[in-house]
Amino acid sequence: MPELPPATGTVSFDLTGRVAIVTGGSRGLGRAMSLAFADHGADVVIASRKVEACDELAAEIHDRTGRRAIGVAYHAGDWDGAEALLARTLDEFGRVDVVVNNAGMSPLYESLSSVTEALWNKVIDVNLKGPFRLSSLAGEWMAANGGGSIINVSSVAAVAPTPAEVPYGAAKSGVQNLTLGMARALAPSVRVNCIMPGAFLTDIAKAWDLEAFDEMASKRIPLERGGAPDEIVGAALWLASDAASYTTGSIIKVDGGMVYPSA
Repeated sequence: MPELPPATGTVSFDLTGRVAIVTGGSRGLGRAMSLAFADHGADVVIASRKVEACDELAAEIHDRTGRRAIGVAYHAGDWDGAEALLARTLDEFGRVDVVVNNAGMSPLYESLSSVTEALWNKVIDVNLKGPFRLSSLAGEWMAANGGGSIINVSSVAAVAPTPAEVPYGAAKSGVQNLTLGMARALAPSVRVNCIMPGAFLTDIAKAWDLEAFDEMASKRIPLERGGAPDEIVGAALWLASDAASYTTGSIIKVDGGMVYPSA
């Protein structure tokens, strides 16, 4: 039986000495998590397709916190890209302790029959294949080197997809299943959990009809609004840190009460 940690009566979100990879980390929820991890002592690898934006945030993090941060070009749908991302992280920092699979996409389509095979494959590749590959590689490294935490980011579309996000919802449902399976496969030293966000007012919300959104929120979201990016931070910090040392295989809903997990 593994040795139990001592009871201290305190909870710590300290990430000092740890290295976190955040995919899709340069904007939106990924940006908020990258900043929060650095604020709590972690060095951060910010990974996305637009490496210039990653580099800009890395510089901001260093100026703000003094922590080391780097940007890495990464396409979550590229199978080999996960290996390159992990190799760059290990070359730069010598370790990885936290992985956040946050990169995602949900392209628009006119109808279900208009969804092309290329669009379907792109959605599955970015939202499901990428997290599987990066988690497999990083998780096995963590398991052989003292453990760590993997945090997947799904969506309320995993349990309550709208007609406009059927492929995306299917992929995110797969991410939640992946979380449960990998929590068992990588136990006991690597914890694997999932955050299920609802409607957050990130960059993507600039394309929304906000008047219509506010009307919907007043009727369908118990808290009657969308979330601010910083409101994802509490769940992410908890799962990344030792405060969640007895939590694995969990799916944490952060959606203002919008959906029921069993919907």
